[in-house]
Amino acid sequence: MAGHSKWANIQHRKGKQDAIRGRQFTKLVREIQVAARMGGGDPASNPRLRLAMDKAQAVSMPKENIERAIKKATGELEGASYEEVRFEGYAPGGVAVIVECLTDNRNRTVADVRHAFSKHGGNLGTDGSVAFMFRKLGVLSYAPGSDEDAITAAAIEAGADDVIGFPEDGSVEVLTSPENFEAVRDAMAAAGLAADHAEVTMRAGTDVAVAGDTAAAVRKMLDMLEDLDDVQEVYHNAELDDAA
Repeated sequence: MAGHSKWANIQHRKGKQDAIRGRQFTKLVREIQVAARMGGGDPASNPRLRLAMDKAQAVSMPKENIERAIKKATGELEGASYEEVRFEGYAPGGVAVIVECLTDNRNRTVADVRHAFSKHGGNLGTDGSVAFMFRKLGVLSYAPGSDEDAITAAAIEAGADDVIGFPEDGSVEVLTSPENFEAVRDAMAAAGLAADHAEVTMRAGTDVAVAGDTAAAVRKMLDMLEDLDDVQEVYHNAELDDAA
């Protein structure tokens, strides 16, 4: 597992999301709809729906918006039907990128994603071209200055897979399998150690360090992808310098 702290990337992404709250709501509504359509509208028996609802509640999405999205997915209300599409490719500097989308128009999404890659010197690849570098896992992130010893002890008790401390900024991460994510997150919160940020994500085993103009091009490409309405998540293995 890459040892570079992800805290700066988390803060950058959070800042963008706070600045575009309306677009973030749209993305979350789509995720709720797809989760409910695939696994049913009862969050008690649908882990993906529970996670989507947790994300929505974390950004103060109104309850009626969440309920309406579920009803559209289960057929109680009329609504668009979204499909999942994944793209893989490379950004400048050999940075691997995975883009996960939910779309009601595949051709539009393909064109938009391809344009974002090509505009900033990237290249779309075929299915599986970079996915082998990543694995899905749950991550609980703690801000710089957190008590690593206390977090480690609680994480072991909660059944986490690993704890990583980052001396460069004092942040801490607790890693879990996707299946155990909710249980570990809730156990840590019950122990008085609620994470500053928690998500199920994709992580690469090795990061690629980029700097200067290359890092700036990578950042612009990632930002352009994240700004697309159909894009839900953008995963990458770039270690960007602070100037990017």
